[in-house]
Amino acid sequence: MKITASVLRWSTIALGIAVSGRAQSDRGEPYHVSQVFQVAGDGGWDYLTVDPSAGLLYVPRTTHTMVVDAKTGRIVADIPGQKHNHGVAIVPAAGRGFITDGEDGSVVVFDLKSFRVLGKIKTEPDADGIIYDPASNKVLLVSGDGHALIPISPDVDPRTGSADPAVDLGGAPEFLAADGRGKVFVNLADKDLVAVVDTKAMKLAGRWPTAPGGQPTAMAIDRPGGRLFIGCRKPQKMIVMSTADGAILADLPLGPGVDAAQFDSDAFASARDGSLTVVRETSPGKFRIIQTVKTPVGARTMGLDPLTHTLYLPTADFGPPNLAGHADAVPETFMIVVVTPTGE
Repeated sequence: MKITASVLRWSTIALGIAVSGRAQSDRGEPYHVSQVFQVAGDGGWDYLTVDPSAGLLYVPRTTHTMVVDAKTGRIVADIPGQKHNHGVAIVPAAGRGFITDGEDGSVVVFDLKSFRVLGKIKTEPDADGIIYDPASNKVLLVSGDGHALIPISPDVDPRTGSADPAVDLGGAPEFLAADGRGKVFVNLADKDLVAVVDTKAMKLAGRWPTAPGGQPTAMAIDRPGGRLFIGCRKPQKMIVMSTADGAILADLPLGPGVDAAQFDSDAFASARDGSLTVVRETSPGKFRIIQTVKTPVGARTMGLDPLTHTLYLPTADFGPPNLAGHADAVPETFMIVVVTPTGE
């Protein structure tokens, strides 16, 4: 392989992260960066989805979706045919996966074994966050521009079928989480609210304020504990909310540009500045930050493998910022940062 400046920057970042991760482990902190997958490839990135049973990572890269081995970082497949993708939901029982394409206003349906595209389901522009809700047996996605939650049956005919009627949320959604018992919670970033949807009736059941947090973007759920962990950008806070009535249980500081949250006994929030905030419920109803894991700048989204308790955070090397303060990713430096519990 020809050694270029980009590769050298990439290798230096990976080495620095690994050293930092070892230092965190040596200090006895609960989580550390254990490795960095150097994946490369074209395109940006958004939500990363883990298939724990298959040991695979699904990584939208704007116009295509990479399928990556979760142990080695090797690319095992590449799903083409998107214009500007955002998220992936998998339904193993149906043998299908679903990719939101915001620019096309559609959902790409693909086969989980062959990774072959089966067809597209038309939705609405700005199709974004997407999950599978087992309680309703629906794939649920949100449209930011359409202010809607859109259900799709996993067994929909991918060539002639259509989505179910949309639920009007009354605001611009970002991400969502299901409690597994018939409720779905959706961040409304422009309203500083969480919309509550009854998935049995597929109707809006309430809207709860996120104050003192604003512009809610990231969301994760502790189903047994009945808590939502909501990453807010303005001000930069993690809001802990009761799923029973929307009561605010705690608010904790976060780094700028939070874009994803996960829950796995602890709650995690990843931000654009390279901070992974770890929040723990230390006693009933009491929450505190137990660690901030250093990750590279741009590692703002993540996926969780609940079987191995591993987090995967995509990012890349970045060039110098332009006059508007925006820095572009350096081509072929895309990587996935792996965070694991210390001692595992």
